[in-house]
Amino acid sequence: MTTRRIEKIAQAILETVGTTILLHLRDPRIQNVTVLHVDVAPDVQSAKIYISIMGDEKSKALCMHGLNSAKGFIQSKIADRIQTRYTPVIKFIQDSVVKDSIEALRILDELQVERETNKSAQKSSLEEDRSTDEETNED
Repeated sequence: MTTRRIEKIAQAILETVGTTILLHLRDPRIQNVTVLHVDVAPDVQSAKIYISIMGDEKSKALCMHGLNSAKGFIQSKIADRIQTRYTPVIKFIQDSVVKDSIEALRILDELQVERETNKSAQKSSLEEDRSTDEETNED
């Protein structure tokens, strides 16, 4: 059960990590990162930060390495933002939700195109059948 306090801390961490990655990190390895959501432990001692990285596998691995290298700096920015006894120890977790949803949309688009071609093929075959029926009726 998450309390309102934990949710507020999670939102503050999400905002802080997002702005820190966007504005303060100068590491060229860290590019195309989106912070999706944050899970904070009930004792506020740890936080899992779910991120999405666009690009190929090599750039994703480089970006994760860069984020893990900047973990201390990001944690200090979190400590400046939230006023708690302990600063949560952060852990970055790569979330593939965005990639999975793009793949699902691509598959749905392919199915839609396939359905439309099947419908048009059925219409044309029905029209051909009607025209041949009309020709045989005229004889």
